[in-house]
Amino acid sequence: MIPMHPSGRSACLGALLALVAATGFSQSPASSSSPAALKVTGDVSSALTLTAGDLAQMPRESVKLQEAGHDAASYEGVPLREILKKAGVPLGKDLRGKALSTYVLAKAKDGYEVVFSLAELDADFGDARIIVADKEDGKPLAGERGPFRLAVANDKRAARSIRMLEELEVVRLRK
Repeated sequence: MIPMHPSGRSACLGALLALVAATGFSQSPASSSSPAALKVTGDVSSALTLTAGDLAQMPRESVKLQEAGHDAASYEGVPLREILKKAGVPLGKDLRGKALSTYVLAKAKDGYEVVFSLAELDADFGDARIIVADKEDGKPLAGERGPFRLAVANDKRAARSIRMLEELEVVRLRK
C-alpha cells in the first residue's frame, strides 16, 4: 500500500464519488427498482399497468379466506371486476355471444397460473367474490405473500387464490 497524505484521500474519494454519480451507480438497487405492478394484457380495449397506488384509488372490498392449516385471514383489495372494467373487458349487458368464450389467465411471479371464465367473474352470471388483494389482516402483502394476491372468497379450497400475482391476461377464444 502506498502511503497517502490525508488531503489526497479526500481528493481521491471526491473523484470516486463524482465518477460513481456520472455513471449512474449512485442509486441503491432498492431505490432504482420500479414499484410493484399488476399488468392487464390480452384481448382488452386498454392494456393496464396498475401500481399499489392505483389500486388504492379504486373501489375496495374485503373477503375472508380459510387456507388449510391456517387461521382465517381477512384480505382487502379491489374487486377483479373493477380492474377488468377499467381495461375495457365486456361485462354486464355487453357479455354475450362470442364474448362468453373469454377467460382470464392469472399469472404469478413463481410461474403458478389459474383460469377464470369471464362469465363466472360477471355479477350478472356468477356469484364469485374475487379481489386483487394488497392487504392481509390490515397489513400490506410482502415477500412471497405479495405484493398482490387474488383472493377467491367462494372457493372451498384456496388453490385459485394465488399469491405474487403479476399479470391478468384476457383471452377470447372466439373472435
